[in-house]
Amino acid sequence: RDDATQGFRFMGQRFTLDAYVFGELMWRKVGTLENPRDLPKSLDFLAAQGSEEAYALLQEMGETDYVNYDSQMEKVKEEVAGFELDSWTQNLYWSWLYALQPIFEPKGEQYPAFMQTQAWLRKDMHTALSSWTELKHDTILYAKQVMAEMGGGPDDQPPKGYVEPNPEAYVRLLALAEMTRDGLDSRGLLDEITGGNLSNLIEQLTFLLDVSQAELNGTELADEDYWRIQYFGGWLEAMTVAAADPVDPAMGSGEISDQKSALIADVATGIGRVLEEGVGYPTKIYVVLPNSPYQIAVGAVYTYYEFTVGLDERMTDEDWQTMLESGNAPD
Repeated sequence: RDDATQGFRFMGQRFTLDAYVFGELMWRKVGTLENPRDLPKSLDFLAAQGSEEAYALLQEMGETDYVNYDSQMEKVKEEVAGFELDSWTQNLYWSWLYALQPIFEPKGEQYPAFMQTQAWLRKDMHTALSSWTELKHDTILYAKQVMAEMGGGPDDQPPKGYVEPNPEAYVRLLALAEMTRDGLDSRGLLDEITGGNLSNLIEQLTFLLDVSQAELNGTELADEDYWRIQYFGGWLEAMTVAAADPVDPAMGSGEISDQKSALIADVATGIGRVLEEGVGYPTKIYVVLPNSPYQIAVGAVYTYYEFTVGLDERMTDEDWQTMLESGNAPD
């Protein structure tokens, strides 16, 4: 293998942890010539980071039955567990992966009851894998900023919205945003608009962190906090516009009509087929809040897909969106 693959490349590809894990869990290291494991599963990467739920799902799928799978999984789990903070924060890619870890960890008794269920854990895994798919797709907040006008609320009591309380995730996302801003600034690449854009993101993540800590501590939020939660959709729209390609570069305004959330990326090539990772359109989720009296809250959640296509059927975002909108999405 080494003789067949070694060579010199003027601009080689960067090492990524997920690709390494996949490589360690595929043929020729896993499976046999008669029954090769020619493609990984995205769940491999979660299991390699210690997710027991991901491993249980892989067992149900029969993925762990391949020869050498378990021994190779133990190998990569030990390697991943050995990384220190300086490894996880060495660049933006690794920091993004690090920020996802608290999302798919099981939630203990300090969290609301609805977050302690298997259903919520699997929802969190969909969220983590969807964000990872976006990372693989290489979508990064990069363009000019424009803020939507949202205004204030009426004088009556605000709706009692709720932030999913995951402080560790918000802390790591906050560190990732600050690392992005500081890295661009230190290289002289941070213009005023992009700096404002990142500062806006940092300020919002700080708010989500503060609110989630207050919720877990049973502290009542101020009306202004509830109003801010109520208008989160407006903030999200503004950030989407900021990330869109400018219609008029001189004006710095983005075009939101082509900013569909559905995107797709092929991440591995097998024997006559490729592995596609797709983010679909958001769907609603209902949770029972730990308030008294109990309330039902509605929010949005990722939809996530993994499937294979032929070598000559690799999909673009437009192909994927057409498939979804025609009602022909895979399971």
